[in-house]
Amino acid sequence: MRGRDVVPFPLSHEVADDNVVDAAHPVIGIRAHGSVLGVLERFARRDRRVRRWRGLGRHGGHGTPTRLAGVSAAAALIAAALLSPATPAGASAAAADDKVTFTVAILNEVDSFNPFLGIEAESYEMWALTYDYMITYSMEDMSPEPGLATEWDTSDDGLTWTFDIREGVEFSDGEPLTAADIAHTYNRILDGGPESASWGSYLTSVTSVEAPDDTTVVLTLEKPNAVLPLLPIPIVPEHIWKDVSQKEVKTYAAEPTGGQPVVGSGPFRLVEGTAGGSTYRFEKNPDYWQGTPHIDEVVFRVFKSEDPAVQALIKGEVDFVDGINPLQVRALEGQAGITALSGDSPGFDEIALNAGAIDTETGDPIGDGHPALQDPAFRFALNFAIDRDQIIAKAYQGAGQPGDVIIPPGYADWHWDPPAEDAFTFDLDRADQLLVDAGYTRGADGQRLMPDGSDFGTMRLFARSESKVSTTVMDFFAEWLADLGIKTEISVMESNKLTNVILDGDFDAFEWGWYVEPDPDSMLSYMTCDQLGNWSDSWYCSEEYDALYAEQNGATDDAARQEAVKQMQELLYYDSPYLVTAYTSISEAYRNDRFACFQPQPDPGGILLFQYGIHNYLNVRPTAEAGDCDGIKTALGAGQSTGGSDTDDDGNSGLVIGGGVLLGVLVLAGGGWALRRRSSAADRE
Repeated sequence: MRGRDVVPFPLSHEVADDNVVDAAHPVIGIRAHGSVLGVLERFARRDRRVRRWRGLGRHGGHGTPTRLAGVSAAAALIAAALLSPATPAGASAAAADDKVTFTVAILNEVDSFNPFLGIEAESYEMWALTYDYMITYSMEDMSPEPGLATEWDTSDDGLTWTFDIREGVEFSDGEPLTAADIAHTYNRILDGGPESASWGSYLTSVTSVEAPDDTTVVLTLEKPNAVLPLLPIPIVPEHIWKDVSQKEVKTYAAEPTGGQPVVGSGPFRLVEGTAGGSTYRFEKNPDYWQGTPHIDEVVFRVFKSEDPAVQALIKGEVDFVDGINPLQVRALEGQAGITALSGDSPGFDEIALNAGAIDTETGDPIGDGHPALQDPAFRFALNFAIDRDQIIAKAYQGAGQPGDVIIPPGYADWHWDPPAEDAFTFDLDRADQLLVDAGYTRGADGQRLMPDGSDFGTMRLFARSESKVSTTVMDFFAEWLADLGIKTEISVMESNKLTNVILDGDFDAFEWGWYVEPDPDSMLSYMTCDQLGNWSDSWYCSEEYDALYAEQNGATDDAARQEAVKQMQELLYYDSPYLVTAYTSISEAYRNDRFACFQPQPDPGGILLFQYGIHNYLNVRPTAEAGDCDGIKTALGAGQSTGGSDTDDDGNSGLVIGGGVLLGVLVLAGGGWALRRRSSAADRE
């Protein structure tokens, strides 16, 4: 999901006085970062740069303050919001013209409305509202379910896949959507242009896509593709996109022009908004083939950080806030009219290392990455210089668990467990000895040396300015590296700028994260040599890894494929282009006195928006109209007929999320709230 999978998301924002992003192109700030304690006094937020479908998209990170001053600041901010006049219940749901508007606060701009260009999780969410997919995902476990395709079949040799396409689907301009539109979309990807960078891994080994008639799509393969029928690719209208050349697609905005909405077949139409902007407005598609949404429009507002977004929720200015941190969830407990919760995330955060950036045309080195980082032994040693338990306690406020490999343990069939003797622990003595064994000894002054005896120099660490977790983690990492005699300098910049730095190879290490789809192929593909200059951000390349990737991608036996996937994780574990730090959770909050019928994904224990698919955008409705939420018993607010909290028989409101941890809302006398701290978030010694 958000991560994360239909598809696996970076952040940036400039905020005006009203706490909404105001600049189309955010100002990029690069500065030396302050002390660890300074970071710990501030909030942290969850973001993601992962290829989404959560949707996952690409990367993530979040965190929270740990010292009493930070907690007091959180309490003061939320208390101030509670003392401010709130918009009457249902005000945003029913405007003067009775239009039902669902307003979502997000913490990152859309980087592109073009489904072949964007990488942010938020972009994937907008594409899902605008376009349909041939295959979608179940709410229970994200397994493939019919979308535009009603059913599918494969030949005995796995080389031909035939999809039956539903009839009667129309684009928002009235043109019919047929199999030809699907074939056009997929063939754009097969042609190898910019479209293939984002979606090519789903069509691995596909040699042709044909539409013999309006209701049939046929994929011909040169070898079996284990990922099929997983095809979470937005279907674009051929009659619009046939005039967009491969050269033009790199700059094609796919935004509203001349007062006309973007043409798509999804449940909503984009009528207002530009990439990098502060507000995106979607109006419902009354002719949507799955049924007309219960809300008239969805508005996304971009906020600089969680704090103003949470205040906007309390004041009734927004109805849903995505990406808050666990401290804010606890601070919102008991607030009348609000449900706050944390859901399991199929994602991980990592410190990525520059394993050797190259010009993908010539193979020549580019950038200025530290030469030691091209040595797997050096990279592996650094894993033992990371106190992952402290990162979870201090940066994530306990909302997560220490990480080690790129496939989260929630995907039990795919996850590889490292051997006990090499399991990552915080052991500076072992890290030091591994570095010495690899030739990186210390000089008389205790500073690290290169194998040839020359000065090691300085490692440059990059953190994302909009993620407190990112800055906190990199401050900790710098301190631990100093204990190993390695000098560092930290630069903090917005995610969009950092993306360019990564592609230029002008870095040594940065902090980010990924969300991982239920099928791990996409995440695994990002580490292949073919993705250098595209989705690869560590510049890692291994022929052995690529061979294993090809093996699992074409496997027809589940057990054999799972074994290959685990071997890939083992190889990455010891080569260590990523120092995986954490497996994370996602925190959200919404006005339960206005809207109801959110179903978690996965169900139970999952998240409510930025899922795989658009189920909740179709089913969310004003609380007064909740009824039984169309029979979905697990939907939040089912059975309510008036505004109020989601309550149990004892009058308490809450959800059991991930492993039975109660993180919901407790309705307290007088609408008061309680702020608690976990013992795991004790002050740093």
